[in-house]
Amino acid sequence: MAIKKEIKKQLISRYQKHPKDAGSAGVQIAIFTKRINEITRHLASHPKDKSSRLGLIKLVAKRKKLLAYLKRVEPQSFEKITNELQIRA
Repeated sequence: MAIKKEIKKQLISRYQKHPKDAGSAGVQIAIFTKRINEITRHLASHPKDKSSRLGLIKLVAKRKKLLAYLKRVEPQSFEKITNELQIRA
């Protein structure tokens, strides 16, 4: 379940640090959060889709690692992103 290119571009432009930034921790966390929300909605209507559930668990683990890194390296950015994306961390 990939997200649309337009939505991904909006997320990148919103959370990037400089004009050519497309892969910083903040951008990746925002993209992962969007994908997690979409997969969660999918699983609400398709509860037996085990492969999507496994993918969701992997995405959550990746996001958790990135959040830990961001909290350690840039605490202000961590607070901003968790508040804007409404992530419990």
